[in-house]
Amino acid sequence: MKYLNFVNCNINLKLMNFLNIKPTLFIVLAGLLFSCSKTNYTPSQDFLLLPSVAEQNFSEEVSQLQPDGIRYAYTDSTVQLPVRFGRTAEIEKTTKAENAQIEYRIKPAQELKPEGYSLYIGKDKIKIEGADQAGLMYGFITLNQLIEDAQSKGSNLPQVTITDAPKIAFRPIQIDVKHHLEKKSYYYELMDELAQLKINAIILEIEDKLQYKRRPEVGSADALSIDEWRAISDYAIARNIKISPLVQGLGHASFVLKHEKNKHLRDDPKSDWAFNPLDPETYEVQFDLYLDAMEAFPHGKYLHVGGDEVQTTGRESGKSALELNLIWLNKVTAFAAEHDRTPIFWDDMPLKQAGLMQPIYDAKMSKATVDSIWQANEPKLNRFIEQFPKNCVYMRWNYHMAESYGNGKAMDWFSLNGFQVMGATAGQTRWTLMPQRESNIDQIRIFAEQSINRNYNGLLLTLWDDDSPHFELYKRGINAFAEFSWGGLKRSKEEFKKAYRHRKFGPKFQSEEFAFIDDLDGPVAFWTNLLVEDGIHRNSLYQRDNPLQNAIIDLPDFDQKGLWTEKYAERLAKLEAQREIVEEVQNTLQQIQTEGTKADYNLKVYNQVGNLVDYNIRLMQTLNAFDIAQTDTEEEKALETLNEMKAEFNQVRLKFEEVYSETRILNKPENYILDQDHHRHPANQTVNFDWQFTSELMLLQKIDNHFKARSILNEGKKKQIQ
Repeated sequence: MKYLNFVNCNINLKLMNFLNIKPTLFIVLAGLLFSCSKTNYTPSQDFLLLPSVAEQNFSEEVSQLQPDGIRYAYTDSTVQLPVRFGRTAEIEKTTKAENAQIEYRIKPAQELKPEGYSLYIGKDKIKIEGADQAGLMYGFITLNQLIEDAQSKGSNLPQVTITDAPKIAFRPIQIDVKHHLEKKSYYYELMDELAQLKINAIILEIEDKLQYKRRPEVGSADALSIDEWRAISDYAIARNIKISPLVQGLGHASFVLKHEKNKHLRDDPKSDWAFNPLDPETYEVQFDLYLDAMEAFPHGKYLHVGGDEVQTTGRESGKSALELNLIWLNKVTAFAAEHDRTPIFWDDMPLKQAGLMQPIYDAKMSKATVDSIWQANEPKLNRFIEQFPKNCVYMRWNYHMAESYGNGKAMDWFSLNGFQVMGATAGQTRWTLMPQRESNIDQIRIFAEQSINRNYNGLLLTLWDDDSPHFELYKRGINAFAEFSWGGLKRSKEEFKKAYRHRKFGPKFQSEEFAFIDDLDGPVAFWTNLLVEDGIHRNSLYQRDNPLQNAIIDLPDFDQKGLWTEKYAERLAKLEAQREIVEEVQNTLQQIQTEGTKADYNLKVYNQVGNLVDYNIRLMQTLNAFDIAQTDTEEEKALETLNEMKAEFNQVRLKFEEVYSETRILNKPENYILDQDHHRHPANQTVNFDWQFTSELMLLQKIDNHFKARSILNEGKKKQIQ
């Protein structure tokens, strides 16, 4: 159904007089004019707000307000216009109510929930009332979406009443910069984008990307200064986004302990992973880092101290891992409290040390089994319950099985014992090259539901940089988090995807025909380990002895043709189907870009992902063509193609880096010290961007060595890869 264009029906009396229209005809036209004011649209199709609003009621009549005619706003108070975006950014404040299309004000707090707002679009007037300045800003953001949709339809604004407020109060996303930085301009643009999604906080894992004043050896040469981060923080708070730092410890401390100056603080002298919690100097170093980080992010309420994935030794002190963890936790949380910050702590280690982790990640485990495990092991926690600091938020992170009974049981233990607890979900679970598994939307939705039902204060969306995909590729996951943390469970997963495509790329692209992200999921998963042997992950290549020989796939045998094809038959059978999917995705991307969208750069990044996947598939097909060649001519053609593909890779990589580097700083400083990193984060394996192309570079080197080692006789001529 199409929304009739009221503008085209707006015939005035002066024009009729000019055209010498007779009164009887005027009556007919007036009736037509009236009929044009009636709606002919479906709000669920034509106006897809994201995140969902709490209540909306569309009238049967359109307004007289044209999208381009919304120019002035008036208030009878001293309240300033909030930060505005998109088509509302040019709206100016006027002192004359009669000139304004918008009336706005702050409503008494008891009438609206914090950050809430009401939006009314009548026949010829818009009213926005916010519970606070944030609510006022969110009201204008919703108005902007309605203006965009009306303009895309060539129509006037709908008449509608909206009342809205968030389901979860604290809605932070994580930005993890430990392996790379974006250009500063990107962070500013990101703040604008997050604000429009009604995200109100960021946990920024800073590690060595801050120029620490008190511990200068820790900051990387390319790190931003305290003043630079503070400027970004100031920009964010003006958009109702509070940035709080995450400075890792007790574990994940390689960024500190890899430096010669700090090696004596290692729990294990051979590993840069963890601090020694019994050394007083550990806290001198960590507290100095905290002070600089809080100075860089002065508006944050929290100080995230990390604390996950660490098992300290105790240096023969006789203390258990759980005791050591709590010793450290009490010291750092006390420091946070002294500086008016609420500490956040990943809760996994106490649970693991008490033998309670297995039920958390087994959704099929029966309640009876979970309860029996808790009955047996909960006393290990209760023994130290008085040592768990009360001022701390215990963050229950679960990216895969948030729905498990064991996960809820763990969260309930904290809350029932008087501790603050918050969930942490993820915008990715498998994310080599790009987030896969549908951006983890199901898990985001489940954890949002649990947080709402348990009335928890907040929910965090983690966006780990371990495999360092482009941040643009996290955007759908961020939108899903915004949808379910603000709007609750009003939409299904598929309904959300439709709304996301509508808002991100434009209303004409909301159908499943344009679901290219999901389509690309399978080929990217296939690409990940396509060029390595079974049981080996591409991320481990740099840490293996002789990976060309022991990890990268074999190459066709010159004397036993066909054996290679037989060995990799399962992979080869999937090549063409995967390539067809990639080609369809690229066609879809081109169509969206051609027809125009505000997400052009986002699409360019996805296009590069597709190009790299396509290259690997074609490289495998070419090796297969050589292996099954029946004639010298066929063999020669395959070799020529291999030669061409060697040269082509340089162009594929060049274009990939060209697009990514529009926003991303690709290379680390030349003197950068890589972490020991037993997690095998690929982005921490080279100082340049080679890590992104590890399998490709190694296979091409292996091809070069393989074919140059033996000359091939073909039609009486020596043929070899040049």
